[in-house]
Amino acid sequence: MKKTKTLLIIAATSLLLMIVIAFVMSIIAIRTANKRPVSLEQIVIQSHDIEFCDDIYFADERVPLEMFNIRERYERELLSNTYFHSNTMVLLKRSKRWFPVIEPILKKYGVPDDFKYLCVIESNLTNVVSPAGAAGFWQFMKGTAEDFGLKVNKDIDMRYNVELETEAACKYFLKAYERFGSWTLVAAAYNAGTTRVLKFIKDQGTNSYYDLLMAEETERYVFRILAIKTIFENPEKYGIYVSSKLSYEPYRYTTVKVDKSVESWAEFAKDHDITYKLLKVFNPWLRSNSLKVNKGEVYEIKIPKKPFNITHGHIMNLIGDDLFLLNDSIMTNENDYEDELN
Repeated sequence: MKKTKTLLIIAATSLLLMIVIAFVMSIIAIRTANKRPVSLEQIVIQSHDIEFCDDIYFADERVPLEMFNIRERYERELLSNTYFHSNTMVLLKRSKRWFPVIEPILKKYGVPDDFKYLCVIESNLTNVVSPAGAAGFWQFMKGTAEDFGLKVNKDIDMRYNVELETEAACKYFLKAYERFGSWTLVAAAYNAGTTRVLKFIKDQGTNSYYDLLMAEETERYVFRILAIKTIFENPEKYGIYVSSKLSYEPYRYTTVKVDKSVESWAEFAKDHDITYKLLKVFNPWLRSNSLKVNKGEVYEIKIPKKPFNITHGHIMNLIGDDLFLLNDSIMTNENDYEDELN
């Protein structure tokens, strides 16, 4: 009996002690929280509706926003891209590098400048490969690429040459415009294919993109382009701020002409004081470690210039003051960069 009483006292004491400890911990937690209050802005992501003007154009062709479904489709893509901040910011940064390459080629062929935004939604300005096998910034299939003069084989794939693939895209756009007479339908045909769009027009008896019933992807396609265009033209209006200093500069390089077969691109890179990886970054159309050059063929190989030619090996070979000198000599200041461009 005495032993049982002792056990009950010990249990009661332990329970009381646990209650006291829990109470003390609660007081400490409350005081800590009061010292570090969390504002509503810190815990809630506020989303606001977006107002936009009624005069929206694609390639100088007015978008009929008076139509309820057209307005809603445009708004859907605008909201989606506005509140996908991380992706949209990266696209803006990339555009600073690649639009200066793409824009002059579009102008050369007389293709409206707005088609650069088509390139953005096709590939995010990267050399991606789709599940269907389309490749490059403009996402050409192998057969289409060859139809428009791009060479594709085991050693090279010119779909990964931004300049040449942009030229091929321009040729496609101009050919499609001859058939449709509408740049908006040209954009739709780039997504769905010329044959399918022509069938839609024949079956439905209308030749307006905005009146045609098509696959959802094609119906969203032009509006995705328009949303990117709207945001890129005035990103701050949509809450997206990208520092010009932190945007991606256009590549700087010299070119070397190659008219003889190359047995090893790794050795070629070493001879030009860069890495194999850098060689492939600047020339992604090189698809193997060698190249057979036939008689009469000449290829231009881009060799990166400072600051793009720095390698980890260069850094590891220098320490202390020498590293400081490396940064000073390789990282070109803004004025030097502008002088060279001019």
